[in-house]
Amino acid sequence: MHRYRFILTRPLQFLPVIFGVSIITFVLVRLIPGDPARVLLGARATPSAIANVRAQFGLDEPIWAQYFYFLQNLLKGEMGKSITYKIDVLPLIATRIEPTLALVFSSVLLSVLIAVPMAALAARNRGRPVDHLVRILSTFGIGFPPFWVALMLILLLAIAFPVLPVSGYGSTLGDKLVHLILPSVTIALSLSTVLMRSLRAAMVEWLKSDVATAARARGMPESIVFWRHVLPNAVAPTINLLAVNIGWLIGGTVVVESVFAIPGMGQLLVRAIFARDYMVVQGVAMVFACATVLVNFLADIATVAADPRVKL
Repeated sequence: MHRYRFILTRPLQFLPVIFGVSIITFVLVRLIPGDPARVLLGARATPSAIANVRAQFGLDEPIWAQYFYFLQNLLKGEMGKSITYKIDVLPLIATRIEPTLALVFSSVLLSVLIAVPMAALAARNRGRPVDHLVRILSTFGIGFPPFWVALMLILLLAIAFPVLPVSGYGSTLGDKLVHLILPSVTIALSLSTVLMRSLRAAMVEWLKSDVATAARARGMPESIVFWRHVLPNAVAPTINLLAVNIGWLIGGTVVVESVFAIPGMGQLLVRAIFARDYMVVQGVAMVFACATVLVNFLADIATVAADPRVKL
């Protein structure tokens, strides 16, 4: 169990990261052009009304004082009050977590279901036409941005052949699953190509390893050698790559949720930016940062569990 000692100390290492993210987020949000009070009240607002709104939300305080209040709220488990929605930011974000989590989970699951069989097919047929085809497809997949893939899927499966809904999230479980198909496929087509290339390279190395050679010498069929010795060992380095890309995926939901009008945190972030709703932007950014840190922490645990030789 000494291999898991890092679980006790790693969270302490994340505190400076979260603190740094809070500073960067706070500063960048303040650099967004425009006055939140004027955006809220409109172009015809009087100077006194704008001043009252700024005073109500503490926007007339010095920037260091605003950050102090923001940090103070974070330590108390609060994120301030939304200028646009007139409610606390944390409950507002809580109402948007489910669609984002469902999108991330379904996209990762679909990516794994695509990447593992394709990587195995390419690795077991290394140098053959099917291997070249898989590598070409993965290269194309990396080159296509998610928003372009989303638009092409909408044109094909929602307009030319209207078989899937193009926007929204649905109300029942069945509706939600149907509405998640296009967004999940959009993300999975990009994420699976990255995983596919990494997994294929690891599988090729393990197919040539002494472990695989010894298993063949004992008379094991090639399929047993692959699934028992090659795949488990090749998965370990791909776990960290998946964790890094899940962090990218969490941020990428901003684009995908906007294209498909999914009422998640990504869409909330975009609307808050346009409305200059500082508190909401800061809150969503902090949630995204904490989620990314948590995913990487869980990936480290999974890596140690998958490969006993790894020590963190």
